[in-house]
Amino acid sequence: MLKFAPYVLKSLWRHRTRTALTVCGAAIALVVFTFIGALQDGLAGLTRGPETERTLIVFQANRFCPSTSRLPEDYAGIISKLDGVRDITPVKVFMNNCRASLDVIVFNGLPAEKLRTARDLTLIAGDWGEFERHRDAAVVGQAVARRRGLSVGQRFSVGEVTVTVVGIFTAAEPAEENFLYTHLEFLQRTRGLNSVGTVTQFEVRLKEGADAQSICRNIDLAFRNGPIVTDTRPKGVFQSRAVGDLAELINVARFVGYVCVAMVLALVATAAVMAVQDRVRETAVLQTLGFSGPLIFRLVLAESLIVSLAGGLLGVGVALAALAGSGLTVGTEGVMVTIAPSVQLGITGLWVTMAVGVLAGFVPGLQASRSSIVASLRNV
Repeated sequence: MLKFAPYVLKSLWRHRTRTALTVCGAAIALVVFTFIGALQDGLAGLTRGPETERTLIVFQANRFCPSTSRLPEDYAGIISKLDGVRDITPVKVFMNNCRASLDVIVFNGLPAEKLRTARDLTLIAGDWGEFERHRDAAVVGQAVARRRGLSVGQRFSVGEVTVTVVGIFTAAEPAEENFLYTHLEFLQRTRGLNSVGTVTQFEVRLKEGADAQSICRNIDLAFRNGPIVTDTRPKGVFQSRAVGDLAELINVARFVGYVCVAMVLALVATAAVMAVQDRVRETAVLQTLGFSGPLIFRLVLAESLIVSLAGGLLGVGVALAALAGSGLTVGTEGVMVTIAPSVQLGITGLWVTMAVGVLAGFVPGLQASRSSIVASLRNV
């Protein structure tokens, strides 16, 4: 087939306007398909990894937005004594918007001595010593710093909270790079928050072999008659529940992705049919010269595949580049869904375009390969 590559490329170049429009249409559809795929991957990432099962989130019962959850800080002492609990971290959460948004700023206040052990963060600017020495210091995720143009030494304000950026970090989990970490006591004592002695939630890390569901029940049972009733869930379950409404919208968007694939199929198939119809006499001549039906079928299929793959490469490439440069994130109720590029996403997009190219060229190729020489010459 390689020796017929010049012929296939010349056939496409002969109708270059039609070829270009088909490639562009396929590329636009693949951009949308890739963005939706990245959003679904970000949502799935909330429930992946061992930490989502081995870490529990203790939250106030019947509360959803972090600003409405206020647990007494001294609950930590009771929880730490339960069997199976390895470590516990109190967390105060402050955010500028509890609803779904593309520009949510989330502050997590943790005890300074806990931050470096409770999170897998790597500073790429600044140093930990500055964070530990200054009460209003904050380390900022790379995604937030890029989105808001933040740098070390800069003052940054959201609502009642004003911090000094002393470090910028990357994280093993991309979603972590959308948070700002500051001191627990600083957030508790910030004017307007009125939360001294209370926290938003506790993060409970379990010992190896501990039964997560049993410990969830034991924690909630310990505070069933307390001043504040708790609702404890594994981290993955907690995050899935927090983004429940957003997840439904993302699942609906999946059908938009399917529609995009169908559009590519229709575009490429239409172009292939038109190409076959335009070359009825040429196909008859090729048959006269000894080109077999299977060979003509493969030539039409090759044209269809090249057009589809060109559109796929362009669309997937543009989408991945845009995702890498934009740092898009959707946040709701303090949980961040990262819309990030990945190699797997690119491979999936290319496999889809290749499959579409084969399907789109199958019927036109079959039609061309089965055409009669006499009938083809008579129809011209």
